[in-house]
Amino acid sequence: MSKIKVGIIGGSGYTAGELLRLLIHHPKTELDFVFSTTNAGKPLHIAHADLIGDSEIRFTDTVNLEVDVLFLCLGHGRSRAFLEANTFSKNTKVIDLGNDFRLLADKEFQGRNFVYGLPELNKADIQKAKNIANPGCFATAIQLALLPLANVNEIQKAVHINATTGSTGAGVSPGATTHFSWRDNNFSSYKVFTHQHLGEINQSVKQLQNKENPPMFFIPNRGNFSKGIYATIYTEYSGTTEEALNLYKKYYEKTTFTVISNTPISLKQVVNTNKCIIHVEVKDGMILITSIIDNLIKGASGQAIHNMNLMFNWDEKTGLGLKSSGF
Repeated sequence: MSKIKVGIIGGSGYTAGELLRLLIHHPKTELDFVFSTTNAGKPLHIAHADLIGDSEIRFTDTVNLEVDVLFLCLGHGRSRAFLEANTFSKNTKVIDLGNDFRLLADKEFQGRNFVYGLPELNKADIQKAKNIANPGCFATAIQLALLPLANVNEIQKAVHINATTGSTGAGVSPGATTHFSWRDNNFSSYKVFTHQHLGEINQSVKQLQNKENPPMFFIPNRGNFSKGIYATIYTEYSGTTEEALNLYKKYYEKTTFTVISNTPISLKQVVNTNKCIIHVEVKDGMILITSIIDNLIKGASGQAIHNMNLMFNWDEKTGLGLKSSGF
């Protein structure tokens, strides 16, 4: 079988960098173009130094409108404008890594119907889809922590979420809270109770419970590390730890990348992988769920590749045979 041709729009950011690393070594894809107006004509390693020697492709400011798969790695709110300005073939599958099409109210655009690309929730729909709205990074870690409870209508009371992301979650452009001297040996919260990912989290929980959700109180934090998300979630629960473990293992028993651990977990277990690892325990009528992912892989580019694999009916692990660094 010949390889499919893929293109990337917005190729110089952190998310695009991870996507490039995965696509260059994916056995079923050929990188057709990487669009970047700021780096047009320059080799990929100008923006992604670790790719030196891996690819001879250069950034371009032109696109192939007939490409098989188009990955949009633009800033949030910019994918819609790009598609309006560039009419791709109806045969081109689009995977948007921004937030333009994640909510149900936004899923229809120019005759394209975007499916929310969380494989652990919407696998069957993804396999039939031509357009994917890739989930947000915080949203991925938090939803995977909550889906098993929602599936049995066990989210009855307020949900409290505290999650910390690495500095790459803020993007490649430097800012007041991203440069090293501010971030190192520091810790802070932002967008408390108002983070934009709450919309898609609530949407997915409601999809399973089919009723209005109890309130969700989300505190996002900036960590002084580069990659990863460490999320802790708690809510009222009437069962035991053993019952909770069985519930989570049953929900995820047929999934590829989400793993339930019997013992406490730590972030290094998932960094540089497409895994989500979850640990649950019950104390004093509360269930504590810990969920960890790599924000740029499972929370973005790895999940996008997973979605592409499902859309083409390939093995879900194709191109995603990654390992963490334990030390």
